[in-house]
Amino acid sequence: MSQRFSSTVRLKARPEFLIVQEQGHRVATKYVTLLGMANGRPSDRLGLIASRKFGNAVARNRAKRRLREIFRHQEPDTIGERGLKGLDLVAIPRRALLEASFAVVNADFCAAVQKIRGLA
Repeated sequence: MSQRFSSTVRLKARPEFLIVQEQGHRVATKYVTLLGMANGRPSDRLGLIASRKFGNAVARNRAKRRLREIFRHQEPDTIGERGLKGLDLVAIPRRALLEASFAVVNADFCAAVQKIRGLA
């Protein structure tokens, strides 16, 4: 995947988020709560929710940047080639994500995506 977080791999509109939140499967881990459902597309899409309850703007944006970077490295371009279903994912970071190392959060996120893939 390119280094950009392009519009084809993003959830943008509120109705897209609501469908995943209402109909998707939820997996809670130490660093992120992940909601996901099959989207019928050849690639995964990601939406991020970080409310003011999470922290100030700096903390919210740092958490979202980290999750976007982890998602970029998940090889979403090859999902269809590997015979997997594309997923719509909504990630809600937890405060512990800010203090954790990138590698630990990456492993946590990947495990959550694999659980969602097994459920969807």
